[in-house]
Amino acid sequence: MKKSKDNFVLSEFSHIYIEKDAKFYPNTNKILSKFKDKIQIEIDHYKDLFCRSRQNFRMQKISPKLILAVKRDNLVYEGAQVCEDFGNRYFYYTSSIMNCIYDCEYCYLQGMYPSANIVIFVNIEDIFREVEIMLKKHPVYLCISYDSDILALEGITSYVSYWLGFASKHKNLKIEIRTKSANFNAIKKEKSLDNVILAWTVSPDEIIKKYEIKTPSLKSRLNSIYEAIEKGWKVRICFDPLLYVDDWKIQYSKCIDMTFKYLHSKKIYDVSIGVFRISKDYLRKMEREKPYSKILAYPFKCQNGICSYSKEHEDKLKKFVYEEISKYVLKEKIYI
Repeated sequence: MKKSKDNFVLSEFSHIYIEKDAKFYPNTNKILSKFKDKIQIEIDHYKDLFCRSRQNFRMQKISPKLILAVKRDNLVYEGAQVCEDFGNRYFYYTSSIMNCIYDCEYCYLQGMYPSANIVIFVNIEDIFREVEIMLKKHPVYLCISYDSDILALEGITSYVSYWLGFASKHKNLKIEIRTKSANFNAIKKEKSLDNVILAWTVSPDEIIKKYEIKTPSLKSRLNSIYEAIEKGWKVRICFDPLLYVDDWKIQYSKCIDMTFKYLHSKKIYDVSIGVFRISKDYLRKMEREKPYSKILAYPFKCQNGICSYSKEHEDKLKKFVYEEISKYVLKEKIYI
């Protein structure tokens, strides 16, 4: 298969594991049709493979395997404390995919999961039904791309398109799709929706090269963002997580200038700013697996189970980036 714009090759999945209960779902057949020449292995339950002991996350990242499974419980979660709710009272997230094709050095997934293999839950319709039950009680603000980059995997799953079809039928549902991909082409034929926000994480190119392995360049992301805006989509720009690295002022200043000189700032829905923060337990596991990481070598401060930079460094990062963005974007559109 040809390499995609997201710098990812489908052939990297050498083995496909399929739960017995997942075998007869339509989504399973659609996904497997893209991997006809791959080794397919039937398993009883995805956790038998995904949660087994003594796995090496770093080695698995080199050659991840794909697991097709049925999601049986916890279909929808309450929004996490470390995430911005953007003023929405009923804030939730859901995961139809576990793990990411990218390999960002600071990614919390490597602290959260025992395995780097990617799990796709083929019963996405069950998640839809759960959300419909919630929508009968109140509006819902739902983030669908926290535990994976769902747009980056659109060529395999079509799940973004499924979610867009679902959102088009429920006006009291608002969806955020977070991504670092340059894969807008995968959904460019879809009609833009008022209740869907495409949220792109942007980073300085030097940080992308060093710490956001396999992700598209800043220019590639901006090209996708530009296309999405021109097609009428609501686009959120996320400078999150901000990293306290060498020359961070120079790097973020260049990144912000490039972003808003390339994009029409008045057409951007809003902007999000957030510093690196992570669960204490996840951080401990990541530090063990990456003992030579510059990002994780920082002497983080922990409060209420969440670790981040010192208040001094956090304030410096947020203040500088906020002031730089304010040169281009109205302050009421900037969330910290």
